Amino acid sequence: MTGGRPRVRQVLVVEGRYDAAALANAVDALILTTDGFAIFKDRETQALLRELGRQRGVILLTDPDAAGFRIRRFVADLVGAEHVRHAYVPAVAGKERRKAVPGKEGLLGVEGFDVQALRQAVLAAGAQRTAERAGRAITYADLYAWGLSGTAGSREERYAFLKRLGLPPRLSKKALCEVLNSLYTWEEIDGMQNGPQRG
Repeated sequence: MTGGRPRVRQVLVVEGRYDAAALANAVDALILTTDGFAIFKDRETQALLRELGRQRGVILLTDPDAAGFRIRRFVADLVGAEHVRHAYVPAVAGKERRKAVPGKEGLLGVEGFDVQALRQAVLAAGAQRTAERAGRAITYADLYAWGLSGTAGSREERYAFLKRLGLPPRLSKKALCEVLNSLYTWEEIDGMQNGPQRG
């Protein structure tokens, strides 16, 4: 465990950045957001969820209201039910501290639950724990050194590299760092057979 947070193999999917921030305090995992209903039209995030879902599995944790369940159904259909596990928070009346008024249904959203409740929800969904993260983190400087960003031909090199890894080719630099740090160590990428060539 890292800082008391269990490290989880599956990709966790929540609705918004405040949900992601709350969940990041509870578990160590790659957390992706749907940005509410934006996921319905966001092709890059859809492709990323499909690929990572099939490789590692997805745990969905949305708000307990109608909108949350609509997003949950969409992502489950997108990824494939066999790759999806469902985590739930209870339907509790309330509002998040940052909001002046409750949501339309008056229910507390994911971000409003404490660390213990969120951790329990994820573990109860069947989260697969993995070994503690080893090695140092992959940074933007590493992407540059490997010729994957900021150098002549880096776009083509990045596309080819992501294709070899079975990941969507159009990841932003930020998303690429997050995904690589979730799936690999710096040492694995640096020493990968037929991996990225240094520029």
